[in-house]
Amino acid sequence: MLDSRPRMTDSAGPDLLIIGAGPFGLAMAAHARHLGIEHAIVGEPMGFWKMHMPEGMFLRSACDWHLDPAGIHTIEEFARRRGLTPADVEPLSLGFYLDYARWFQEQKGIAPEPVLVRRLDRLEDGSQEFQATLEDGRSLRARRVVIAVGFEYFKHLPPELVGRLPARHFSHTCDLVDFRSLKGKRCLVVGGRQSAFEWTALLSEAGAAAVDVSYRHPTPAFQAADWSWVNPVVDAMVEDPGWFRRLSPDEKGAVDRRLWAEGRLKLEPWLEARVRKPTIRLRPDTQVAACEERPGGDLAVRLDDGETLVVDHVILATGYEVRIERVPFLSQGNILQTLATRDGYPVLDEHLQANIPGLFITSMAATNDFGPFFAFTSSARTAAKLIGQAIEKERARPDRP
Repeated sequence: MLDSRPRMTDSAGPDLLIIGAGPFGLAMAAHARHLGIEHAIVGEPMGFWKMHMPEGMFLRSACDWHLDPAGIHTIEEFARRRGLTPADVEPLSLGFYLDYARWFQEQKGIAPEPVLVRRLDRLEDGSQEFQATLEDGRSLRARRVVIAVGFEYFKHLPPELVGRLPARHFSHTCDLVDFRSLKGKRCLVVGGRQSAFEWTALLSEAGAAAVDVSYRHPTPAFQAADWSWVNPVVDAMVEDPGWFRRLSPDEKGAVDRRLWAEGRLKLEPWLEARVRKPTIRLRPDTQVAACEERPGGDLAVRLDDGETLVVDHVILATGYEVRIERVPFLSQGNILQTLATRDGYPVLDEHLQANIPGLFITSMAATNDFGPFFAFTSSARTAAKLIGQAIEKERARPDRP
C-alpha cells in the first residue's frame, strides 16, 4: 500500500502532489492509490467544510453524491455499516457528511499532511517539476500537481454592495459560521438562494432578535430539487470529457438553466417552517440602496423600495465567483506568469490539465470548461478519473524518463 503522506524534501518527490484535502482532493487521492500512482496530499482534511460551514447545516445532495471513484466506500455503505438506510440520513447533515469523509479517508488509507501551501512554482532547472513551499517552510517537489482547493478564495463580495457597508458590520456566509455573537441582534441577510435562507434559519435558531432577508427576485419555491439527472450526465463525461465544451452557446445555456432551476429557483422544503417565523421577514424584489452607521454603532440600511431597516450586522449570501489569480499560492509563485486563463478561469484540456504540462485544476475552477456540475461534489469522482486517465497515458509513453 502506498503511503499518502508527503516526503518533505528538496530532492525528487512523488509523481503527483494533490493540493487540497476536500472532496475533490480526497477522491483524487483515492483514485491515485487505486492506480498505483505515488502521490502526496496536503491540506487540512475537509478544512473548508469544517471552518466555513456552520454546525446544524444540511446538504442539498443525497447519498449518491459519494466520493469513491471505485464505487465501494460510498455514503450508502457508510450508513449501512451504522445500521442506517438513506432514508434515515437524508437530508445529510454536515456532521454526518464529515463523519463519512473521515471514514472514507480511513478506508482508503489517505493521510493528508495538514499544512497549507504558501507558494507553487514550476522549476526552471530543466526537470519540468513543480515545487510547493509549505507554510511551515518545508518544500516538496513533484512531477505533477492537482489543484483541488475549495471555494474560500472565490467568495463573491459585490463591490457596489460592499462599498456601502462599514467593514466591521458585514460578513460573507463563508466567514460567518458561529452565530453566538449575534444572539439578540438584528440581522440583514442579502441574497435569496439556499444559503441565504439556511443562514437565516440558523441565525434565528441561535437567538437573533430579528432577521430580514433582501433579494432581487421573487421568493424561490420551497420544493425538493430533482438532482436525479446530474449523476448520469457527470458519470458519462468519463468516456466523453469534451461533451460540455462541444455544446453550442444555446445548448450550454439550456444546461445552465436546468441546473439553475433546481439549485437556484428552489429551496429545500425542510427550510420553510424554519423561516416562516414572526422574527423573520422576507423582502423579495428589493436591493440595498444606501447604508449609514448611526451614532450608537448600528446601521440604518435603506432598501430600494423606500423602507429603512435598523440592523446590527449584514450577512452577504452572495455566492462565489472564480478568479484563479486569487489563489494565494499561485499569486506567490511563478505559475500565473504562464497560466492561460479566460474570464478568470484556467483554460483546461479534456482531462483538466492546464496549458502548463502536469498541472491539473479541478473543482469550481473547472466549471468554465466542464460545466456547472463541477461546482458540486457529484463531479469529484469524474474529475479524479479524468486526471487519472491523463497521468496513466503519459506514464505509458515509451519515451517517459
